[in-house]
Amino acid sequence: MPNMKIYTRILLLLPLFLPAGCYTLKGISIDPRVNTFSIDIFETVANNAPPTIGVDFTERLKDKMRSETRLQLKTQDADVLFSGKIIDFRVVPVAPKPGELVELNQLVVVIQVSAENLKDEKIEWPKEKSFSHFAEFSSQTDLLSVQDQLLQQTIYPQLLEDIFNYFFNNW
Repeated sequence: MPNMKIYTRILLLLPLFLPAGCYTLKGISIDPRVNTFSIDIFETVANNAPPTIGVDFTERLKDKMRSETRLQLKTQDADVLFSGKIIDFRVVPVAPKPGELVELNQLVVVIQVSAENLKDEKIEWPKEKSFSHFAEFSSQTDLLSVQDQLLQQTIYPQLLEDIFNYFFNNW
């Protein structure tokens, strides 16, 4: 077990070697001058999307930012600004074959995100970046009966992680 003792010591000493406020063990790095963020409510422009999807997603993104960064939410004059749109919300049959019934459908959600860092002009995020994810469900199941579950348990978590990693691992 001598190797286990070495690993334990390394893990205990690791935080001492990381600059305070710049890095975390998740690989997220945020400029120490950036202290606040703002997120506008995501607009829903996708046909057939639930009317509350923009607000729901915005709140989930705020929660993720608050819980996984040291940044504080502000409604005005924030250091980093986020906004976005729900641009696609559709059901697609999975691998349909002529003359056969489709057994699975996919609920596909595409979100377009804009972000601006007002503290560091050297960081050039794209004006708009799209992220998409899907969840499969039985073609025998009515979408409305599984929609919330698919969004909350599969699609939102992956979209949030993708957005978070894209913007917070490229500071």
